Amino acid sequence: MKLHDLRPAPGSISKSKRIGRGYGSGKGKTGGKGMMGQKARSGPNPYRTFEGGQNRLVKRMPFKRGFTNIWRIEYQVVNIGDLDALPDDAPITPETLLAAQVIRKKTMPVKILGDGDLSGKREVHAHKFSGSARQKIEAAGGTVVEVPWLVLRRSRSRGANPRITRRKQAQAEA
Repeated sequence: MKLHDLRPAPGSISKSKRIGRGYGSGKGKTGGKGMMGQKARSGPNPYRTFEGGQNRLVKRMPFKRGFTNIWRIEYQVVNIGDLDALPDDAPITPETLLAAQVIRKKTMPVKILGDGDLSGKREVHAHKFSGSARQKIEAAGGTVVEVPWLVLRRSRSRGANPRITRRKQAQAEA
């Protein structure tokens, strides 16, 4: 094989469009650019957000500063003082807090904060505890039980990602 024998693979090279070579070419007169107007002219087109002179959407929207973490976990906060009003005999769980209307949603995790005082020992189940809350519960003779919170990460394309969800559930059970 010599240099003059080299050829591109058949079908890989196509002929370039011959624009503006008469009606018979299929791309005559306006050369595939439609009829007149700003986008038919030579030179750059208007910028991506251009809306024909109308104030564009990106300028109409309120100005947002900073960073928003889309993976942020928002907790329902309950103070130790609120736990004192609940009955002493049963352990305090997110379900009992929901039944007592201390928290509003069962889909959000619960965090216990250390504001207020606790009389008597309690077994408190929650997803997260502040340091001061943990100290106060244990000082009163109670126990702190951290409940694992399974965070469902949603696929950015379509709904929940079932493969990842199943894997995380298996890890939580193990």
